[in-house]
Amino acid sequence: MEDELSRGGSLRARAGDPPRTMGQKIIASHAVEEGATGDLVEVKVDQVVLAREPNRVLGTAVQAGLLQSKVEVSIAYPPHCIGISQADVDPLSPTTVPVDAIGLGFLIAQPGAGFAQAVHLERFASPARLVLSDCPSLSAVGAAGMYCPQASPTQLAETLISGRALLREPRSIQIQLAGRTRPFVCIRDVALELLRRGISEMVRKIDQEHNAPVVLEFYGPSVKFLSVADRAVLAAVAPRLGAAAALFPSDEKTEVFLRDQRRSKAYRSLNADSGATWDGLVNIDLAGVDPLLMDTEGRIRTVRELEGKKVSQVLLGGDSGISLRDLLATAALLKSKRVPPGVEFLLAPPSRQCLEVLARGDALVDLLATGARLIEPDRRILTDELYPARTDGVSLRTADPAHHLRASTSLICSAETIAYAVAHGELGDPRNFKRPVRITVPRNLPTDDVLLSRGKEARGGAKGKGRIDKKAAARDYQPSPSHFAAGSTPALWNGAIDVSVIAIQAETQRPSALVTQSQEDLNWFLRQTASHPELRAVIASHIPAATASFLASQGVLALRADTKSLNELKGQATLKIPARDTWSSKAIQLEVEQGEISVEWLAVGQERDWLHGKPS
Repeated sequence: MEDELSRGGSLRARAGDPPRTMGQKIIASHAVEEGATGDLVEVKVDQVVLAREPNRVLGTAVQAGLLQSKVEVSIAYPPHCIGISQADVDPLSPTTVPVDAIGLGFLIAQPGAGFAQAVHLERFASPARLVLSDCPSLSAVGAAGMYCPQASPTQLAETLISGRALLREPRSIQIQLAGRTRPFVCIRDVALELLRRGISEMVRKIDQEHNAPVVLEFYGPSVKFLSVADRAVLAAVAPRLGAAAALFPSDEKTEVFLRDQRRSKAYRSLNADSGATWDGLVNIDLAGVDPLLMDTEGRIRTVRELEGKKVSQVLLGGDSGISLRDLLATAALLKSKRVPPGVEFLLAPPSRQCLEVLARGDALVDLLATGARLIEPDRRILTDELYPARTDGVSLRTADPAHHLRASTSLICSAETIAYAVAHGELGDPRNFKRPVRITVPRNLPTDDVLLSRGKEARGGAKGKGRIDKKAAARDYQPSPSHFAAGSTPALWNGAIDVSVIAIQAETQRPSALVTQSQEDLNWFLRQTASHPELRAVIASHIPAATASFLASQGVLALRADTKSLNELKGQATLKIPARDTWSSKAIQLEVEQGEISVEWLAVGQERDWLHGKPS
């Protein structure tokens, strides 16, 4: 495989190989065993990114015996920058990153470096590479042709130790982009149009039919007009659509992007094979897209439907939904204007690089002169823990809510819609500006990674593969298990077990099974997995294939039930999961007061052994 992945090369199909989509090509090129087939493929992982609870994953890995990371690039981004409680400064908090991690071969992003998605795209994203992360919104790196599925703390710990992982081969939906966007219609509006098209139902159907993760792959004549930053805005919506990842071809735009980031050696060509099989096709005419927004109920509506509503707060920036071009355009539209009384204008550039570019010209001065408040890139601004939405008017944000399947307390819209709201104090169609601005994004970008720590004698990173001098790091930063947060240990069991039935977002005090039809409840538990060591099963009408793998690695059964069975189970106080040796290859008979209810077991292959602590 080394030939196919050599620098500057491409993923070339060998004679006799079946035509593959981009996602399938990346998995095949990283497969440890050539020609491996089956439910799960053992793959070599290029990068591991920790951005949600980095210290918990590090603690899990250290407890499992990690001495040195075996992947090419291992990096941890602290999600919190601002200390508002003792937990924020506690070195054993799950959201901190201990400096000892450098001794494990990790790069560490310091608070203020930016949101993980944006920084990683700029500094480390490479076409045709495979990265595992604990944060679903890292799907944005698919803009550079990088495949990034989400993994559990246990999976990430095992990958850091071995450099390998077991993944399901993905299925793909092709999204064809045609036409050009009209003035004052941003790529953010196109992302909202994807949500409006009902693609999530297509993803769900394919996922259930094949029990495999679904990847969104973008093609069409208009892809060549989109910068990598614009592509990242579209790739970031994959989690909201239920997809495991998103991918764009690696083309001339990708090569230009990497050259501007002084990482041209990371370029590889990536495209689907001719004759590849797609599980779905969606056509989007960019010329037909209007300025859109997502309301607090999660519905996609045109901006004109809510025109005239008073605006009390806007947040420009965040981890997704905006590019450097959008920030520069907003600054130009608001030049010489003043924020109206009663409107809070918050500015959170997605990365330090974006902030430096704004500061080098007049854009930052213009935004600050308008009345913008510059705030730090703390993930809690996306969850309303910091700068919560106000109630004396609508709040507008460019970034997706951090809880990607939950309705937001704010309206989600484009940067140019926000510019109109700041200029007028009310919601309105940005096309009312009449005169569009011409924006040229600078090519000479600052690439000094002053807030990425590598150790005293570390080499590379910004201009290369992101490697560090592991010998120097191990000498200067000797890790101690006591310096890391408590790890996430899977619950392993084989015998029959009685569990309490829960159907809401609640703490679990004893062995429990979550019964839900709500994807919001399901994702709440996924975010809180480490806080629910007593969770033994999740029973729902739909559990995405990637989520089923996630749960299996944490010792949790992923079970599918029809609506009638779910309603029966919700009426139970307890149920009994029989001993492992009574399960069939797919079905499990749950014991309830009235008898038995049959549910489908969604784990495949070796995932079935993870539940009982058997090594993969």
